[in-house]
Amino acid sequence: MQLDEVHDSLAQAEKRLQGTVGRRERLLKESRDIISSCSKAIVHLHTRKFQDSRKELGNARRLLRDLRKDHDAALSRYLISPEAEFVEASTVTAVVRGEELPSMASLGVGPEGYLLGLLDSIGEMKRLVLDSIMDGKMVKARQYFSLMERLYGVLSPFAAFDNIVNGTRRKIDLARILIEDIRGVLAEEARREKLTSSMQRLQKKIEASRKR
Repeated sequence: MQLDEVHDSLAQAEKRLQGTVGRRERLLKESRDIISSCSKAIVHLHTRKFQDSRKELGNARRLLRDLRKDHDAALSRYLISPEAEFVEASTVTAVVRGEELPSMASLGVGPEGYLLGLLDSIGEMKRLVLDSIMDGKMVKARQYFSLMERLYGVLSPFAAFDNIVNGTRRKIDLARILIEDIRGVLAEEARREKLTSSMQRLQKKIEASRKR
């Protein structure tokens, strides 16, 4: 019994698999570059370096677009992480600019990356709330918090897909904890504002009585 056809088939299989390995290595390397650019874009947003943020986000978009052109079904799972990072950075950018949150189609990503990226953006919104409080912009802080709640509301039902999109339930649970934390912070800030207002009114009454 001859193995000629088996040898020929294995040679073809090896060639294809080697090609897949090469594409996988390229995908992993460029994925790291995309994630790095997205992280930098978010940092620049928080530090109000908006031009630098746009540059990094644009770089991530270009890298991701090129990467999606050169992958096959066997490697599609490796795209989820960079797509999620890109969705997160794009969403936070839209929030800071006061724009409509981006759609899955406009970002050119798959459903897994879109879902996970939106969930991750809730954590960045927490920072926006806290930064606004520190800057004394309570109206803006409450607007960000309202968006966190609404986004959580539309995302929480997707916990049912945790067996398909790994990590979904964990991120939803984390988002709920973050929202409760911020709710407590805002409630404490409201009490502080009320106390400050009462003290100011009392001070004005004291000053008025002294002038009589």
